[in-house]
Amino acid sequence: MSLYFIANGPAPTAAAQVAVTTGTAIKTMLQLKLGANYTQNAKIVEWGISTDGVAASVIKVELLCTSTVGGTVTEYVAADFINLDPLGAAVTDDNPFAFTAAGDESGYTATAEGTIAATRVFDVQILTPPAAAAGAAYVKQFPLGREPMFKAAEYCRIRVTATVACNAYCYLVIEV
Repeated sequence: MSLYFIANGPAPTAAAQVAVTTGTAIKTMLQLKLGANYTQNAKIVEWGISTDGVAASVIKVELLCTSTVGGTVTEYVAADFINLDPLGAAVTDDNPFAFTAAGDESGYTATAEGTIAATRVFDVQILTPPAAAAGAAYVKQFPLGREPMFKAAEYCRIRVTATVACNAYCYLVIEV
């Protein structure tokens, strides 16, 4: 098993990680799907989000799993999955994550949410930036043996609904 860090955008190289605007409608900031032939469940070890929201904003964030419908996202490439295990296997399409398809597998910054019929909610939060400063952050590490899991037929998503558009970084640390 390996640990992977996945953020809501391309992995940084010569430039810094790019924050993504939330808008004010519900938006999937990050979506992860396992490869179709992957037979083990993925464990969510940690997730987090930080924003530059203004003091008057309310930012609802959700970590959830949907059944068979993914949002239309910008697809990841193999280099966007950061393997935290230096001896771990290289990421390729469908091993262990699905990407490079028709815009509805693993990716970030959804342009369409899709019609979701069923969800399993793993964590929900309301972030309100403090009055004296802008920005809010949240990080959750799940206790060992109590990590939420999802399987290849499901989509793990971080969704955001903000009252005032702001920029956000979000990420998942996944064990597969």
